[in-house]
Amino acid sequence: MEHSHRILIVDDDSDFTQALQAALEAKECSVVTASERRQAEDMVRSHEPELVVLGTIIPRGDAFLLHQWLKQSLGFSNLPIIVVNTPPEKQHIKGWRKEEGMQCDAEDFLSRPIELTMLVPRIKKLLDRVTRKIRVLVVDDHAVVRDGIRAVLALQHDMQVVGEAANGREAIDKTGQFLPDVVLMDIVMPEMNGLEAAKEICQHYQQAKVLMLTQYDDEENVLASQQIGALGFIPKTVVSSQLLNGIRSVYEGKKFICAVN
Repeated sequence: MEHSHRILIVDDDSDFTQALQAALEAKECSVVTASERRQAEDMVRSHEPELVVLGTIIPRGDAFLLHQWLKQSLGFSNLPIIVVNTPPEKQHIKGWRKEEGMQCDAEDFLSRPIELTMLVPRIKKLLDRVTRKIRVLVVDDHAVVRDGIRAVLALQHDMQVVGEAANGREAIDKTGQFLPDVVLMDIVMPEMNGLEAAKEICQHYQQAKVLMLTQYDDEENVLASQQIGALGFIPKTVVSSQLLNGIRSVYEGKKFICAVN
């Protein structure tokens, strides 16, 4: 089933809100609305939207205060915002003040009138961009290691663990099943080691970028990893500081080799 994007519309113009809500729901989005700041804050906490369409609300200035609250809240600071201001001829009495607009940290800042046929595709395009997550397969024969990595990645807004494997043979099967973007691969494992599995994955699943993650951080393993097609190599001794950078780098097709002591 297609993912239903969660959107919050904040605006005191009921005609605009209802029309945009209907247009977004026609695109299989889940939409909630609010007409004042406190209500919007409650909606953010309870519904955890993936995007906020922030229009104009009374009293003037509350839309900007809501924007500031979102950007200063630890859990919502990365929430994308599209501002839809009043028409230019009304902005001297209603809507966002000029100085508020200049301080606004939004992905888009628009003014009405705007056709929904233009606004809805912009919203969908932004959602597709900001909600795209790096799909990670974690391969290690120790459950405690897999659990630890999963816990770290769960805190990242741009990553998700799509599967786990305990050996190289299982890693190949899970790569075909889950089609991850990045495979975190240990080297020494039962049944099939990580180098053999990585070679198979690099040959048959070119969309999957392999990042070797191992305690055996000698020059020989680094060279072997590069020869079989892995893009990255991280010793477990520095994984806490380098893991996230390594995942993001190899996902973008960049090599990421940590220095070996």
